[in-house]
Amino acid sequence: MRAISLFSGGLDSMLAIKLIKNQGIDVTALHIYTGFGGTKDVRDELEKRANMAGAEFLAVDVREDYIQNLLFNPKYGYGKNFNPCIDCHGYMFKIAKDLLPKLDASFLVTGEVLGQRPMSQRKDALDQVKKLAQDEDNLIVRPLCAKLLEPTTPELKGWINRDELLDISGRSREIQLALAEEFGWDDYESPAGGCLLTEPVYSQKIREFIEHEEFTVETIDLLKYGRHFRLPDGAKLIVGRHKEDNDAIAALKTTNYEQFRLPTIGPLSLINKNATPQEQELAAKIALTYGKSEKGKEYSVDVLGNSYTVEPFNSKAEMKRYFFNEK
Repeated sequence: MRAISLFSGGLDSMLAIKLIKNQGIDVTALHIYTGFGGTKDVRDELEKRANMAGAEFLAVDVREDYIQNLLFNPKYGYGKNFNPCIDCHGYMFKIAKDLLPKLDASFLVTGEVLGQRPMSQRKDALDQVKKLAQDEDNLIVRPLCAKLLEPTTPELKGWINRDELLDISGRSREIQLALAEEFGWDDYESPAGGCLLTEPVYSQKIREFIEHEEFTVETIDLLKYGRHFRLPDGAKLIVGRHKEDNDAIAALKTTNYEQFRLPTIGPLSLINKNATPQEQELAAKIALTYGKSEKGKEYSVDVLGNSYTVEPFNSKAEMKRYFFNEK
């Protein structure tokens, strides 16, 4: 028999797999890739963690569908930021449920702990997720807190032994950390890490972006890096903050943005291709101000195929009105 376990790479999801695997059930760790999991694509690392817990690994890229059908119209709304947690969990379970026949699996598993997260792991929220996932057959098992919930079909039918499941609740990590030590695990994601949609700054960037432009799959990564500016006629400018930013910006594949560099040591920048000449010149001045440039000295900066002779601003305060946010 096989189960499909939603897999984030965190300790809870690893433990959920281990508890089911220890009962002789094969497990496929399903990572649903929305693009919002962090600033780096860590699917290779997640596969190693899934294997460590005893599962096979499968990643499904849902970015386009997630943006089109969930992100901007969640039935149960958002948390404190742009996080549609309840709808997101239901969406992920629905994807996993639809994969049951394809993977010859019988039920679903998740590492959720009752009461651990205020929006999505309350008892009523779990019931809402069940409805969204269309889990009429009661196939979702939460091994870490199963004894605090009504028995599921896999337990009632004897596919798994309820006595070997746990009754963890709340935000304490004591039991999970003790189990990790027992299993000899030291490579797992921090419970504080995770979805960018729960972060205030990233959420604000989304809200600001959709006031001016269409949000696409490309936008997910575009908002992860750099200092963000909105120029007078609506063009966006993104200026790298450090080498890691510059490297990430250089690797971005964008349709509506183009990179430009400085003639001095300094940040790599991105600007809307529809930026006006005035905005292009302003962008050159802003980027130059963050480079190793001398105040009062003129530099030639190429932006969108045009060359501008500009000086850096005397102080960053002069650019404040264009900031969206500076981290």
